[in-house]
Amino acid sequence: MPKIPLIDVKAQFAPLVDELRAGFEEVLESGQFILGPNVKAFESEAAAHLGVAQSIGCGNGTDAITLVLSALGVGPGDEVICPAFTFYATAEPIALLGATPVFADIERETMNIDPADVARKITPRTKAIIPVHLFGRPAKIDELKVHGLPVIEDAAQAFGGGDVAKKGIAATFSFFPTKNLFCLGDGGLVATNDEELAARVRMLRFHGSRDKKTFEYVGYNSRLDEMQAAFLRVFLGHIARWNELRREGAARYAELGLGELVELPKDEPGHVYHLFCTRSPERDKFRDGLAAAGIGHACHYVIPLHLQPSMAHLGYKEGDLPETELAARENLCVPLWAGIAPEQQERVVATLQDAVATPVA
Repeated sequence: MPKIPLIDVKAQFAPLVDELRAGFEEVLESGQFILGPNVKAFESEAAAHLGVAQSIGCGNGTDAITLVLSALGVGPGDEVICPAFTFYATAEPIALLGATPVFADIERETMNIDPADVARKITPRTKAIIPVHLFGRPAKIDELKVHGLPVIEDAAQAFGGGDVAKKGIAATFSFFPTKNLFCLGDGGLVATNDEELAARVRMLRFHGSRDKKTFEYVGYNSRLDEMQAAFLRVFLGHIARWNELRREGAARYAELGLGELVELPKDEPGHVYHLFCTRSPERDKFRDGLAAAGIGHACHYVIPLHLQPSMAHLGYKEGDLPETELAARENLCVPLWAGIAPEQQERVVATLQDAVATPVA
C-alpha cells in the first residue's frame, strides 16, 4: 500500500504550480530580489488578513522572536517566561540575547502554557511572556495580559487562527514549508498593532537602519526574500480554506472513532490544527504500528526545553514541570493536512485499531 505522510505539502501546492511559476518569473524579470514590491504587498495583505496594523517580513520564525525581544530591550539580567513543551526556537532567542528563559508548565487539557503557573513564575526581573499557540490551538492570551507585561504570541503554528495576533503586543510567525501558511524555503513575520514597536523591528531586521546610512541600533540581517514573498502571496489567498479543511479533517478523525483509542486534541473556536496531536500512555505501541504500516507520525518535544543540555545551567531537573514531561511521553501526531483524503484517515484509524489488538510480545 502507498505510504501516507504526516503532512503532504506538495499535495497542497500542486494545484497552484502555474501561479507559483508566474510569481517566480515576475520576480526574475524585475531584478528586485531584496525587499521589493512583493514583500511590501505581502506585508500589507498579511496585516489585513490578521487584522493588525503592521506586519514585517523577516528571515524566519526564530528571527521574528529575536527581533521583537530586541525591540523590547530584552537583555542580560532579564527573564522571559515561556513553555518548555515547544520547539527550541521559542526559548533560543531569549538565551541568545543574554536573558534567562523561565519555563512554565502546560495545561493538561490544551498542552498550552498554564496561566496559573506563569503567575507563580513572575519576578521583578520578568520582562515578557511568550505563550505558544501550540499545534494551532490558541493560547489563553487574556489570562496572561493581566500581569501588565508584554505578551509575545509565538504563532508559528497558528496563522489565521481565531484571535491570533490580535491580543499580544506582537505575534511571530514561521513560514517553514510544513506550516499552515508556508513558503518554499524559510520565511518569517512579525505582526503588531504597536506602531513604535513595528518601526524598531523594521530597523532591526536591516542592521538597525532606516536608510542604509545611519545605524541607530546594532541589528540583524533578517529580511523576507522577495521570491518567497511572491509565493506567500499566492498561498495567502488559500489559507482560510486550508484551515477549514484541516478542521474538517480533525472532525473526521473523531467521527471515525479515533477517540476510542487515544485522547484527541481539544477542539475550540480558532483551532487551526497545524498538527493533529493525540495522546496515549501507550504511545510507543501506536507509534510502532504506524511505522510498520508506512504511515507518517511524529512524537514532539520528547526532551522538553527545561531538560535540554543547553539549558542545564538553569538548574531544572526531571519532575519540575510534570504536565510538560507527561505530554512529552504521551504525544503522538498522526497525518493531517489541508485536503487529506477520508480513505487515508480511515487507514490511519484502522492501523491504530490493529495496534490495540496486537498482543505485546
